[in-house]
Amino acid sequence: MAPEVTPLRPHTLFSFGTLLDERVQTSLFGQAVPSTPAALAGHTTRPLPITDPAVIATSGLDVHLTLARQHGSAVEGAVLHLTDDDLAAADAYEVDDYVRRRVLLSSGETAWAYLDAKPLRPAARIVIVGDSIAYGRCDPDGGWAARFAADHIAANESDHRVFNLAIPGSTLRDVSTQTPALLAPRLPDTLLVAAGINDSALPLTGPAAPDDWLTDVAASLRSLAATALAHNARLVVAGPTWVDEARTHDYEGLRFTQERAQALRAFLRKWCEDNHVDHLDVWEPLRDNAALLVDGLHPTAEGHQALHHHLHALSR
Repeated sequence: MAPEVTPLRPHTLFSFGTLLDERVQTSLFGQAVPSTPAALAGHTTRPLPITDPAVIATSGLDVHLTLARQHGSAVEGAVLHLTDDDLAAADAYEVDDYVRRRVLLSSGETAWAYLDAKPLRPAARIVIVGDSIAYGRCDPDGGWAARFAADHIAANESDHRVFNLAIPGSTLRDVSTQTPALLAPRLPDTLLVAAGINDSALPLTGPAAPDDWLTDVAASLRSLAATALAHNARLVVAGPTWVDEARTHDYEGLRFTQERAQALRAFLRKWCEDNHVDHLDVWEPLRDNAALLVDGLHPTAEGHQALHHHLHALSR
């Protein structure tokens, strides 16, 4: 049976743990809430120690379960039908180790679920899309993505995979158009979009860049979010990287500025926050260190190494 959404209970939340306990529901929501049996494919569970005394007092447990990705597995649970206030209470109950994200249930319906707050930690099969920085240009060892892939696969050779499908020169519009046809054969559980700097580029000649360029960025992100959800993959947006404006006055007919790059960075952070999508800020590893960039845009091998270290820290 598909989850029922009503004006009084407009939110559907998939749960497999303590939120199914009637005592927890009564403590949080004031009563037991309507629920529908459901399953979440492509997932398994792992234990998560809890240290928050209030959460332990409510659930009676100091170890909860969290979701991890595993192709071919499914987690049985139920969809809770919640009011706005119920959902806010559930958000307050969950510790900082969790974030609320959209998932695709085995029924084909979508619902909220609480996932690991570090989006790459529970991932198994990751598809990376983006531009030349994600592709690894200027690094004979394949860039940050190749280094990340080596670590990820070494952690679990049998189950972990990374597919780098980045194409130099791509904008987010290009990526949103190209990606849907690429995902199905790779069975991804995570779509890592390296939102590069190309979207902020200003043409040196010809028509000026439109003032509403961030509207186009938003449309591309919405398309990518829908694509990821259709494959039950978690969308993770990373970027942009810092640029050395002093060396980008004429780059293949384009100009890149700190102002536009910072505008893109702020917009990505805000869009992801508003739409419950994971954002990984990769600005700081290169900021104000021109020696880590070959041409003001593309990281050197050492720059890619710095980006890899930063992403590794965000994944642990």
